[in-house]
Formats: sequence, structure tokens, C-alpha cells
Amino acid sequence: MPDAVLVVNSGSSSIKLALFEIASDREPRLLCRGSLDEHDAEPRLTIKVTDGAVLYDQHRKVADGHGEELLLDALNWVDGYLASDDLIAVGHRVVHGGLAFAAPVRLTGSIVNKLAKLTPMAPVHQPRCLSPIRAIMTERPELPQIACFDTAFHHSLPASATRFAIPRQLHDTGIRRYGFHGLSFEFIAGRLQELSPSAAEKRCVIAHLGSGASLCAMRGGASIDTTMGFTPLDGLVMATRCGAIDPGVLLYLQQELGMSATDLENLLYRESGLLGVSGLSGDMRALLASKDPHASEAIDLFVTSIARESAMMVNSLHGLDCLIFTGGVGEHAQEIRRRVCERMSWLGLTLDTDANDAGSACISTWDSSVEIRIIPTNEELVIARYCVRNLADSISDPA
Repeated sequence: MPDAVLVVNSGSSSIKLALFEIASDREPRLLCRGSLDEHDAEPRLTIKVTDGAVLYDQHRKVADGHGEELLLDALNWVDGYLASDDLIAVGHRVVHGGLAFAAPVRLTGSIVNKLAKLTPMAPVHQPRCLSPIRAIMTERPELPQIACFDTAFHHSLPASATRFAIPRQLHDTGIRRYGFHGLSFEFIAGRLQELSPSAAEKRCVIAHLGSGASLCAMRGGASIDTTMGFTPLDGLVMATRCGAIDPGVLLYLQQELGMSATDLENLLYRESGLLGVSGLSGDMRALLASKDPHASEAIDLFVTSIARESAMMVNSLHGLDCLIFTGGVGEHAQEIRRRVCERMSWLGLTLDTDANDAGSACISTWDSSVEIRIIPTNEELVIARYCVRNLADSISDPA
């Protein structure tokens, strides 16, 4: 077996692992995937091969409720699984790179400290991204770790898409729109180029719909506009995040209801969105299965926000040629895709209902003015590829 790269993808609601072998052509090939479930008192880590067979299943009680110990256990398991071959790097999804980090970087203690200073801009995500990095850095200081940033893909945004209408001196301190889900959007851009080079050059809106959700207006593989901004709170209604909200609401909650900054953070990141509106769950599967009218209201609000924000993306693109669904909800919830396309039919979208129900790659009719696709995302593969390139660059340029 050749050398290997382990990818750690820490999201707002899950931690996913993927182990890739690096063959002679330097293209990563998936060996197995894992997921870390931290919802119970005893976090559980399960690793499976691509056919679903379980390779590793471990849980342990931890004092602080986090699963870093399980990740270190998994590293030891990977050593045995690879036998005589080497784990040459660990790649990480890091949600916020700020202004300084527009490309993947090999991590040092100093860089981790700089990334930690961005925590106020992603308070739910950034600590979850950095915690495994610190644990591995302590346990395996010799093992290269490479950070790949969700904000990097959006560094191509024009100034009109990055500025808030606030005093210039505040903008110059870094208070601006960054955009997120960039690793997913980057994968979709590359995959669309493989599937339909002509479509990839046209005006595309990518809908990454999952626990976190955002849209990207893309032309020629570059980000033109996106719905998330300074933090991962803005834009679409999400599982537990509010999406776009009148800032006057926040002033009112502080001034009239006496809510603290900590109260607001908890409200906006953990208690709002689909969960807040439905009062039941932030999981779209549960809401679609429910007969509760509040669940229906939450779904309607989710679809409405996608249609409304998509119109903004279409405006930035001066039209629309291709709509792409990705992410857990985008890939698997045909009802959501149907409702979104119905709301956007005025743009010339015509959905093939049979293809949509079957989850086909192309779900638009032959005469639709807009091509509609489902493309499964693969952030882990993007990260693995960047690890290979970063290590190769380090070898070729040791300075």
C-alpha cells in the first residue's frame, strides 16, 4: 500500500474522517471513511470501508464531552491499518481563514494561534476545527498537518460583494464578507468541469444545503457572490442558525430584553433556524416526516429563503444557466429540490419530476432554460489533494 493522508473534516454538527492512499500518480484514492458522533456522553468513532463494512468502532467516556482522545486512538489504528506504509500528513478543514490565509498552509503553533484569534467570527466552528489540530500536534509533533480554508475559494469576490456599508476604517480592520463552504464549492466547480465543460463556463448557482447552508454564484469556476458573510450565520435559514436577520432585532434583544452577547450567540447559532421555527428539530428528514404545522412552516421558510437568495445570486450573475444542488439536504431531499425549483420556475427552470424523485444527475427537462443538476460534494478529496500538493511543494522548495 502506498503512502496515505488522513483528512479531518470538523463541521458544526459532525466530525468526518477519510483516509486516502496516495498512488504513484499522486491522486488520492479513498480507503475508508469515519464519523465521530459526539451527541452522547460517550463519543463514538466508527470507520468503514466503501462497501459499508465496519473496520473500527470505538467509544469512550471523556470528561469534557469532546472526542479528541478518540481521534488519537484512530491515529494509532491507522498506523496498524497501513502496516509498513506511512501516514504522511493530516489535512484539516478550517472554517475561517480571515484575510491572511487564502491558500492551504502547513500548520505551526504560531499559525494555530493566529487562527484561534478568528474564533469570534466563527465561534461554533473554529474551536472544533482547531481542537483536533492541537491534540495531534501534541501527540505527534513530527506529523505534518495542513489546513484548508472554507473562506479561500471566495477570495475572488469583487469588492461590491465583500463590503458592508459601514465606515471604511472598520472594513479595513477585516469586518467584511468572506463567504464559507468554499471547499465544497471548489469541488463542485471541478466536478462540473468534468461533467459538462460548457456548463462550467456559464452562470451557475450552487446550493450547498445541509445543517449549514449557503449559495454561491459561480462563473468560469470562480466565486462571484455568496450568501454567507462575516460569519457562517448570514444568508439562508439553516438547521439551528437564523440566516439573514434585521440587525435591529439584535439591538432590540439587547436593549429591551437584556440579552447578553453570550445569550445572542447561543440564540443565533444553536436555537434558531429550522429548530427554532418548528420547535421540533433542525433535521430536515424529521421535519419532512412530521405532520406538525410548525414543521411545515419551517420547511416553507427554508425554501423561501433559498429562492429569495438565489434571485440575488442570479442578479450578480446577470442571469442563470445552471442550478446545482449539493450537501446532505440538496443531494437527498427531493421534496426540497422540487419546491425550490417550483419557486424559481419564473427563471425558466423546468424540473423532470421522475428524474428528481430518482435522484438522477440531471433533473431538468430537455426544454428547460436552466440546467438543473445534483452533484454530491466531496470536501475530503479536495483537502487530500491539497495535502499532496503542499508536501510536494515543501520537498521541491525546502526553503
